[in-house]
Amino acid sequence: MLQYILECIAFQLVFLAIYDFFLKRETFFQWNRAYLIGTYILSLLLPWIKIEAFKSAVPDGFYAYPEYLWGANDAATATVTEASGLSISWEQGLLYGGMLMAALLFGFKMLQLYRLRQKGKIHYFEDFTRIVLADSNVAFSFFKSIFLGDRIVQKEHGNIIEHELVHIRQRHTYDLLFFEGMRILGWFNPLVYVYQNRISELHEFIADAHVAKTDREEHYELLLSQVFQTQSISFINQFFKSSLIKKRIVMLTKEKSRRIWKVKYLALVPLLIGMLFYTSCDRDAFGEEHTHETITVGDIENLNLQEEKKVFTRLIDLSEQPQDWELLLKDTNTEIIFSKPLKQGSVISGPNGFPIKARMTVKSDILDEDFNLMGTKLKGISISGNGGSVPFGVVEEVPVFPGCENAADPRACFQEKMQKHISKYFRYPDDAQKQGIQGRVSVMFTIDEQGAITDIRKRGPHPLLEDETVRIIEKLPQMQPGKSKEKPVRVPFSIPITFKLQQAGFNPHSQDANYVTLQEEQISEMPGDMQRKYRNGIPFAQVENVPVFPGCEDASDPSACFQEKIQKHIADNFRYPQVAQKKNIQGRVSILFLIDAVGNITNIATRGPDASLEDEAARIISQLPKMKPGSEDGKNVNVPFAIPINFKLR
Repeated sequence: MLQYILECIAFQLVFLAIYDFFLKRETFFQWNRAYLIGTYILSLLLPWIKIEAFKSAVPDGFYAYPEYLWGANDAATATVTEASGLSISWEQGLLYGGMLMAALLFGFKMLQLYRLRQKGKIHYFEDFTRIVLADSNVAFSFFKSIFLGDRIVQKEHGNIIEHELVHIRQRHTYDLLFFEGMRILGWFNPLVYVYQNRISELHEFIADAHVAKTDREEHYELLLSQVFQTQSISFINQFFKSSLIKKRIVMLTKEKSRRIWKVKYLALVPLLIGMLFYTSCDRDAFGEEHTHETITVGDIENLNLQEEKKVFTRLIDLSEQPQDWELLLKDTNTEIIFSKPLKQGSVISGPNGFPIKARMTVKSDILDEDFNLMGTKLKGISISGNGGSVPFGVVEEVPVFPGCENAADPRACFQEKMQKHISKYFRYPDDAQKQGIQGRVSVMFTIDEQGAITDIRKRGPHPLLEDETVRIIEKLPQMQPGKSKEKPVRVPFSIPITFKLQQAGFNPHSQDANYVTLQEEQISEMPGDMQRKYRNGIPFAQVENVPVFPGCEDASDPSACFQEKIQKHIADNFRYPQVAQKKNIQGRVSILFLIDAVGNITNIATRGPDASLEDEAARIISQLPKMKPGSEDGKNVNVPFAIPINFKLR
């Protein structure tokens, strides 16, 4: 946000400098009006505009590897905490406080206008409303109302009325109110006040120019030269404003600008191109840290195992960082530059096809035309040394997971089956739970020419999690091998699996072992009829058509919409029991319930650290609305659903 604000102010400063030095003294008043309003709006939009042609070029030598993300326990959190009041930073407080003060000041000015209207004598005409104010010399307009002091009315005021009618016909009040709104939102920006001042001047020049055409210029100048009373309201068009009188007289006597000088507005074109180039370029944010590292090796074409491990370990670590980064890999003849990708989702393929969020540029005078860098066709070397491997993202025919033989999209079916396989076999190691170990394990494996799972590699925060991940992958079934040019090939595949403790179970595909055990124990303790209903139901993750939460009827993903609505329902209905607060009781309550064949919520079961928390969890779930039931093979079925709710005091 800070970068956006600074860019907007910088653009406005440039636009105003162009106006003051090149355009302000010209008599192209309507053009200048369009320039001021247009450039202010442009300054707000330009930071968001990115022109692809202006971006740093992405080398043709890397392909987008569609990373298959699977967070086995990375569910959305259903944790609800004790309310602790509104919490905002001092920066937000300052920003919103200033906006509130600016809005109150605007309201006060509107109140002033309302009071003036109430005190004055109102006369209605076809094109405007005249409000005469007692014992006053004021003259200004607001929308279709013209305010005049009675002393002005006693004099020759026809020119003044004509002047204010120009403001009314050209809707000048809208211009001033636009900048008044910008003053409220950007009260901290001094340039918005300058813009409003410039547009107010222009309005007077435009109106003066129209009146001077029909009246003697000398007489109008004499009228302007008199000193009158003014109102200090920033969004009205004042006829008499002493600071403007001299400028208006100068503009009246100024010779009209020649049309040829309109070419000055063309200066805006290269200026805009430069600004678009700036906003589109890949660059560091203001003050944002930029990581730059260099790794020197003996021969890029023949990395040894130690060098390969060093390069890819560091590259993977850097790819997870939010700020810009750059890693230079070089030997005496060649340089390869890895850096943060310009586009979200752009990756290159690492060892065994492992996707790395990076872009890559090769600089060399001696490399061959035909080499393979990390499985990616470029110009030179083979770092991963995978021979005939073809990554999953580019192989012509992907391996066929059992059950996907007749699938319309084997790739999507493979990934869906992989999710269900991990969900089925996932167990959170007990020792890891006791030690509080959690994190993400990156696992790579290859489906060989016979369809077998081989070459399993893993990298995670602890051997306990790594071993569990390997166990899951080892249970993958034999597959039909992938093919390239109608020949079986080795297909590397990679999956990150996330282990998280005390994570709410909104993701129906995944639960940690402890939570799954609790669910099974809860079901086992149920009466026979209730237990049978759960056993005969089809789990939410496996049912063909999931239950539809009210409001999700037209959702493209009913499952995701269901989970989102559940979260909102819990947040809206949550109350921390007073008894539990007084006793400092907190913890996680495991909840099971059935969405039966008619869509009712039934058979609610809870288990938690205290009865007060269990009762609150049951109360929340009991208030769920009736839903459209889940179905399988065209028949409505019972659908069990499990969700833990964390109660935390702070």
